[in-house]
Amino acid sequence: MDIVINTAGIDKFLSLPPDLMFWAFLGNFGWIIIGIFFIYGTIQVYLLWIREKWSETHKNVLLAIDIPKGNEQSPKAVENMFTYLAGAHGSINFFEKWFEGKYQKSFSYEIVSLEGYTQFLIRTPAEYKNLIESSVYSQYPDAEISVVDDYTDAVPQHYPDEEYDVWGTEFMQASSWVYPIKTYKEFEHQMGPSETQFKDPMAALMDLCGSLRQGEQLWIQFLVIPIGFDWVKEAEKEIDKILGRKAKAKPGLAMKGVEALGNASEILYSIWGDVESSKKEEKQKTMMDLTPLEKRRIEGVHEKLSKLSFEAKIRVVYVAKKDVMNKAKVANGIVGYMKQFASLDLNNLKPDVKKTMTKTVYFRQVPRLNLKKNKIFHAYTVRSDGRGISAGILNIEELATLWHFPVEANVKASLVQKAPGRKADAPSSLPLASELTTVDDSFLKTGIFLENKEQRNSYPEKSLSPLEEDNSVPPDNLPFV
Repeated sequence: MDIVINTAGIDKFLSLPPDLMFWAFLGNFGWIIIGIFFIYGTIQVYLLWIREKWSETHKNVLLAIDIPKGNEQSPKAVENMFTYLAGAHGSINFFEKWFEGKYQKSFSYEIVSLEGYTQFLIRTPAEYKNLIESSVYSQYPDAEISVVDDYTDAVPQHYPDEEYDVWGTEFMQASSWVYPIKTYKEFEHQMGPSETQFKDPMAALMDLCGSLRQGEQLWIQFLVIPIGFDWVKEAEKEIDKILGRKAKAKPGLAMKGVEALGNASEILYSIWGDVESSKKEEKQKTMMDLTPLEKRRIEGVHEKLSKLSFEAKIRVVYVAKKDVMNKAKVANGIVGYMKQFASLDLNNLKPDVKKTMTKTVYFRQVPRLNLKKNKIFHAYTVRSDGRGISAGILNIEELATLWHFPVEANVKASLVQKAPGRKADAPSSLPLASELTTVDDSFLKTGIFLENKEQRNSYPEKSLSPLEEDNSVPPDNLPFV
């Protein structure tokens, strides 16, 4: 039995000139590719539309967080806050996603400097307001939380503008998100007094925020999206890659069909004959075979796997009047702050120069620059987790390192908004309003509850009995010694 393959059509196609070959391919197969892209684009537009409709029925609130003076809590307290935030994660089924437009809501943890005055804020969906308040009060019982207006409404909303200009960028993880950045634990040392053994990296940012002049504003945004535990499998694949372990790929439906067809044909006719396949088994690495860098990376991935994680996006916007704007100071300062968390053998944070940073070169620089400015400004104001670059993954320890309240033993930031003082619980013996309504009227007529002095003076005085008369003068019959 001979198998004959007719290649006349292929030969004819390959003999065509390049221009005719292109149109022939487009006419026979190109419509399939165009149709796939059209269907995919239509699905994405529909998904954005249905999500927009769903989000219009939900409100967000902006909370200002003020902690009392003399904060001695380490970033571990904020780490516990993020742990509590994981309770906002929920599962979404197929019907809710594609017919209701439901999606996992995000939270925005922000640090804002308005002309040198620094404020810590959290923007949350209204239904999670109590969750955020509980997470803060559990770690900072004396904190003050208040609902405030959105500060982004106080500046122009479109650029270019005659008076204001804007600079912005997003920060991305330089390596794969499975590798951690440097966290607050690595800023501790054992020298000096106990209160100064933690060198707070927030000191550099607070100094930058405090140096802003009138007409300057710096906004820093950490978008946090609760997720499940599917990301753990991706991290484990990275460990297997370092150890040289080959993942067993499950055959797909098409591959299973090819294998079934091949097995059926082998029953009728031996196509391949007696071909012997010899596979050389590669020896897997052990911990003894790893280099110090490989060991360090495996330990870093395991350390990140040990804690809860969130999808996260970092966005920075600097808005200022043109006559006082100092892009070099702010841009270099914020990049320097992020470089504190660089662990060069694992991961670090770097600005996204290509897509989101308000910088252009070569062709049509001015219109492309204005487009970038408006994109990142509006992405910040709506707290969008979909615009810009894709979100990475940070665990609670990394998030607490980047966003936490300054430790005052190390950070001297006089312009950070703080609560005026500590709060104390009311005495347990203090009568309640419901109890006062049942008090006897004779007790209320003693004068201390009357409205004014005239009423108290007009109330008739009670005459004293003989036993209650003033006995300050001794009686005449008192015997003398």
